[in-house]
Amino acid sequence: MTQKRLSYPEFVALIASLFAILAFSIDSMLPALPQIAAELSPDAPNAAQLIITSFVFGMGFGTLLTGPLSDAFGRRPVIFAGVALYAVAALAAWAAPTLETVLAARFVQGLGAAAPRVVSLAITRDLYQGRQMARIMSFVMMVFTIVPALAPFIGQYIIAAAGWRAVFLAFLVFASFAMLWFGLRQPETLPEKRPLTLGRLGAGIKEVLSHRVIRLSILAQAFIQACLFGTLSSTQPILDVIYHRADEFPFWFAVIAICASSGSFVNAALVVKLGMRRMVVSVLIGQVVASSLMLALTISGAIPQDVAFALHLIWTISVFFMIGLTMGNLNALAMEPVGHIAGMAASVMGALSTVAAVPVAAVIGLMFDGTALPLIASVAALALAALVTVKAMGVPKG
Repeated sequence: MTQKRLSYPEFVALIASLFAILAFSIDSMLPALPQIAAELSPDAPNAAQLIITSFVFGMGFGTLLTGPLSDAFGRRPVIFAGVALYAVAALAAWAAPTLETVLAARFVQGLGAAAPRVVSLAITRDLYQGRQMARIMSFVMMVFTIVPALAPFIGQYIIAAAGWRAVFLAFLVFASFAMLWFGLRQPETLPEKRPLTLGRLGAGIKEVLSHRVIRLSILAQAFIQACLFGTLSSTQPILDVIYHRADEFPFWFAVIAICASSGSFVNAALVVKLGMRRMVVSVLIGQVVASSLMLALTISGAIPQDVAFALHLIWTISVFFMIGLTMGNLNALAMEPVGHIAGMAASVMGALSTVAAVPVAAVIGLMFDGTALPLIASVAALALAALVTVKAMGVPKG
């Protein structure tokens, strides 16, 4: 079945905008954490960080079902349904009187956001394959990296103008724009619908998890994502409470995001020469060493505040940088034995690793005690656990 295609630049921009719904929903909330804590959880300010992890938790659950649903009902209906759920949840969060209600709404938002995240990949695969698809996704990720850098600035501006609740209304505007563009310009791409049954879903999950390399890859990805989400939740409080740079947070987060975005490009340049497993092992060893050194320096308390801030910034970049050098490689290693059910495998791995990572990340955020020690120690331990897991995979150095 020949599909009508958008022009190359427009298709890349459209897919990037669908991906951006996810990043904007997370990063634009970061400057709001102090205000949310002051209004909804003044006795437990760390609880405001759950605004981030509850969204990711919902997204993890949504990832498991969204791909198979789009195979059964079509790409367009599932994206529209997911974004509609996302929009309703945004309105519920905007009106929520308690933190618990906001967290429940954010979980549902994450469920809805899984649709554009997962189905946009399926649409790309429907129209392109192999190196063409890889090239498109590289361009998409180049555009996508701009969003984490800009989102905190946008969030801070909205908060200053209309309060933290208005950020949820901004989600509606952004998602509506993306859906209008998608609805008017992108036709259905699924060549043939495949009926979804619980038996088929269960059999696919069972087959995916029957491979030891996939189980270990999921575990390693969970440890690494826990590092990411824990750092994401804790960075704003650390820059605010320890280094007194709350007003500068969007700027420094943009620096972190832009520097860390080079991880994917470095991986693309080195992975063919070094191999996927060797890349992952080398990066995790580097992170264990870097986090251990950072932990020792922080415990010593012997470095001036400005130097400590610079070192913490560099260390935070290294954590985000680690993602671009590990996650894609771990997925590729795990996908080798399940190419015939690649969509199901991707959904299962993404869902299980994310759902497993979020509770760990939430605990890391709640442990914030006015110092960076809980975060740094947790990242060191998780990176070590990921390293041991990857070493145990026993796969060729491919």
